[in-house]
Amino acid sequence: MEKNFIVIAEFFLKPGTMEEFIGFAMEDSEKSLANEEGCLNFDVLVPRNKKNVVILYEIYKSRDAFDTHRTMPHYQPFKDGTNPLLAKEPNVQFLNTI
Repeated sequence: MEKNFIVIAEFFLKPGTMEEFIGFAMEDSEKSLANEEGCLNFDVLVPRNKKNVVILYEIYKSRDAFDTHRTMPHYQPFKDGTNPLLAKEPNVQFLNTI
């Protein structure tokens, strides 16, 4: 039996772009949860001790479900819209539950 596939993506934002980034992230989260059977959880998190950082915590049924997520119509607007807001490349971790 395949275990859940977890994505933890830490985004480092340019100053003054937090609100815009969160708008894109919330849209992606809401549409992922509403339209993707394989998306089990999609939280948009703001660390208390870091400025200009947003973390996406996503749980999918499988790696295939995550790959499907990246083909959905709501994914590309998130990717294109947030790219100019980034101060540097995101730190992305892929994990599986035990």
